[in-house]
Amino acid sequence: MSSQQTSGPENTAVRVALWRAMHLQVDPPPHVLEDEIGLQLVAPDDDWRSRPDMDPEWTSSFRASILARARFVEDLVVEQAGQGVSQYVILGAGLDTFAQRRPEVASGLRVYEVDQPGPQAWKQSRLLELGFGIPSCLKFVPVNFEAGDAWWEKLAATGFDVTQPAVVASTGVSMYLTRDAIAATLHQVAGLAPGSTLAMTFLLPLELMAPEVRPGFEMAEKGARASGTPFISFFTPAEMLSLAREAGFRDVQHVSAAALAERYFAGRTDGLRPPYNTEEFLVASS
Repeated sequence: MSSQQTSGPENTAVRVALWRAMHLQVDPPPHVLEDEIGLQLVAPDDDWRSRPDMDPEWTSSFRASILARARFVEDLVVEQAGQGVSQYVILGAGLDTFAQRRPEVASGLRVYEVDQPGPQAWKQSRLLELGFGIPSCLKFVPVNFEAGDAWWEKLAATGFDVTQPAVVASTGVSMYLTRDAIAATLHQVAGLAPGSTLAMTFLLPLELMAPEVRPGFEMAEKGARASGTPFISFFTPAEMLSLAREAGFRDVQHVSAAALAERYFAGRTDGLRPPYNTEEFLVASS
């Protein structure tokens, strides 16, 4: 691993945090998600909004996609918590701030953030430095994915109750994993207690994406490859649903970017919306 990976957050996690904060600074209300805590954690230079990947207009659709997926997962967690589910697992948590922003929900849950040890240790240090502290409901699960650590074993060792249902979220991760690794994750989550739900994003093959976003995704793919984290896996909705069924899920659904746009961005006059046919959701229940 590079020093960036061991001593601080991943570049992709920083970008997501800054886009979420930018939403409050450049997009008019109503806001899809309100999160400036990630910005506080990162504490970028004053001129951070002049970064090429922060251009408000060029990044509008990508910013909207990040907002849509975060809001969708949080709504799902709130819904499931209302039905008695008390465990929430975030795979590849990055700079997620749910436990800090939604204490009224998080305090009734056990929230498990699964991530690489280095970035996770940095995040904990920053939370303490900024005075947020570490609430008792929040459990950090350091997993060295590159070394082959089994995240579910680390999860159980941190107090996760395998006899109780959970919501498991994995957003912005599957494109970096092999098909076999994704199948293994699906199989593991499908084996959790009945009533568990997985929300996982996946990228459509480039040729199925909306034409207006292909150049941006080609650029993102090139940048990811150059930084040593290439995009590996793309799925059609039918392929992802089939993979989930094969893993043992009882109920599988595809939630499209278009559906998220209709749910969270309808009626906006500023043009902010996630691009259709790009990053989609698998929602699967055991």
